[in-house]
Amino acid sequence: MTGEERDELVRVVAPDGAEEERALDAALRPRLFAEFIGQEKVKEQLRLLVDGARGRGDCLDHVLVSGPPGLGKTTLAGILANEIGVGFRPTSGPALERAGDLAAILTNLEEGDVLFVDEVHRMPRAVEEVLYPALEDFKLDIVIGKGPSARSIRLDLPPFTLVAATTRPGLVTLPLRERFGFSPRLDYYSQEELARVVHRSAGILGLYVEADGAATIAARSRGTPRIANRLLRRVRDYAQVRGDGRVTAEAATAALALFEVDELGLDKLDLAILSTLVRKFGGGPVGLSTLAASVGEETETVEDVYEPYLMQLGFLKRTPRGRVATDAAHAHLGAPAPDPAGLF
Repeated sequence: MTGEERDELVRVVAPDGAEEERALDAALRPRLFAEFIGQEKVKEQLRLLVDGARGRGDCLDHVLVSGPPGLGKTTLAGILANEIGVGFRPTSGPALERAGDLAAILTNLEEGDVLFVDEVHRMPRAVEEVLYPALEDFKLDIVIGKGPSARSIRLDLPPFTLVAATTRPGLVTLPLRERFGFSPRLDYYSQEELARVVHRSAGILGLYVEADGAATIAARSRGTPRIANRLLRRVRDYAQVRGDGRVTAEAATAALALFEVDELGLDKLDLAILSTLVRKFGGGPVGLSTLAASVGEETETVEDVYEPYLMQLGFLKRTPRGRVATDAAHAHLGAPAPDPAGLF
């Protein structure tokens, strides 16, 4: 094969950027408990459930996993299916728009399969009610026809395990929550755990990462493995294009500065929220809708994606009168702290 033919073949078979990112995410995703870093207590609890179900020859209890985005809820669901040796059928709450959507999935399950529903709190109520008898009795009630001639039939389903994930456990209805046998919550990762995640992912990607380079990425990953892997890929690009291919502390620092991620992991919008709160509104208090409009973002995005980490750092407080920037936020921005007497 000539060089021109090889280049043409690469152009034909190479995935586009989005497909490449998805392929990398799949490659970096652990498939067994032994590969999964962090969440040690939850892993121990899930291992016990798997061993008990396997020993009895039963299906695993239904599991509701909650926690912030990017901590491994989907990964753990896939690991459960792999450890038991059954099929894994993923979907999401918003995708199940009608009861028939869920019925089609349930009737195609095989015995013991793991059905994974992401963002289960966004499942429509009519769909959720179809799920109740399926979870308790492995039965599916279907209404045939309309009006006076309508009739209901009940279908048997193979025993299966529902693993549901949510970032907003308070929005999961009580009747649905009570049908889960185990409801673990995932916590943010320590920097040491994230450094181990970076080293593992670098090994899969064929990268050489120095300990200081992994620590630099871990410190800016907001306690989240998904972000650590994303930052590692950006640092890899920088190291390969502008360096010698090695991920050192210097390369990581320069790369993340280029992509506007500061030493605490705050990105451009994080800093915009803090700067707007401090410099435009004197540190607050200011309402969420006003703050979101000032930075050009949706209120739900600010509240669910950005505020939790700012509060974890101690930069932001939620008060009855609105959002307030703390002294630590002022110090991080290099702005003088306001007079406390003028805040409330």
